[in-house]
Amino acid sequence: MAEYGEWNRKGASLSDKTARKEYKVDQEFIIKGIEDGKLEFRYSSVWGNPFIRILRRQFEEYITSELGPEYLAKARGKIELQKIKKEIAEIEQQIIVLSTRKEELQAKKAKLEEIMSITAAGKSSRKLKLNLKAPKNINEQPPAFP
Repeated sequence: MAEYGEWNRKGASLSDKTARKEYKVDQEFIIKGIEDGKLEFRYSSVWGNPFIRILRRQFEEYITSELGPEYLAKARGKIELQKIKKEIAEIEQQIIVLSTRKEELQAKKAKLEEIMSITAAGKSSRKLKLNLKAPKNINEQPPAFP
């Protein structure tokens, strides 16, 4: 019997097509489990295409009882390996994007440093004097910078 909210939990249920793909079983195996009362199911459809939803926990228990724990361990290992490969590919794509952004920023920084060194060299020959005295009268304008 399904636990409360198990059908709504992410990853707790899977379609018959996903079950066939991930666990390498056929449709008859799933139907036999439903008919034997070992698998709870619900009918669903997406865009008018019907499919059967089953609970992953019950399905894995059914696989263990029918095909053995070694078969389930092998299937779980393949599923986990696929997830890890997918995650590695996503991270590699992020690394590519970040490295190009890093190169752009380094080039921009080098240009700005070059501009700053040129402007600093031009101003260093002539010393700037700043008159920072506050005006005595509020209506009086502060001195202009040279």
